[in-house]
Amino acid sequence: QHRFSMTTGMQVALPVCLFAAIFLWTGSAGVFIPNLTEACYRCLCFVATKCEISHSCTAGYCGPFNISRVYWVDSGRVTLPDDDPERNHAWEDCARQYDCAKGIIEGYLQRYGRDCSGDGVTDCFDYMMVNGNGGPGCTAPLNGSVNGRRWLERYELCRNSLY
Repeated sequence: QHRFSMTTGMQVALPVCLFAAIFLWTGSAGVFIPNLTEACYRCLCFVATKCEISHSCTAGYCGPFNISRVYWVDSGRVTLPDDDPERNHAWEDCARQYDCAKGIIEGYLQRYGRDCSGDGVTDCFDYMMVNGNGGPGCTAPLNGSVNGRRWLERYELCRNSLY
């Protein structure tokens, strides 16, 4: 007959839990955002500028995702590797580079991403609404403005071709 005491259980459980915590902490690449796939990034990019990779800055919005400085600040001030977020044009340089701009999008959606459409699922459509309306006001319908209707049309085109 094997006796299992509370002390023996703790001696086994504690190292296993510690190992799992260390593995999960070091093995993760950041916060998981559901449904933020490469296809979704492509659609968000297409909605913003038709994903013009060479899009520079126009009226305070930069890069293929059309990112503003305020959006960049809200995202956590993501920069290119070895850049300084305090440098005057750091946000523009990151926003104009697709992979760095994806980091800005991810930071913003970590902060504001939620079910904006009210359908019970947080998906790429919701992220498009976050970008179109701004994070705090993401539930507002997009079809009320010319720009919003253009975003909806572009999103449908992209969604139908990538999903």
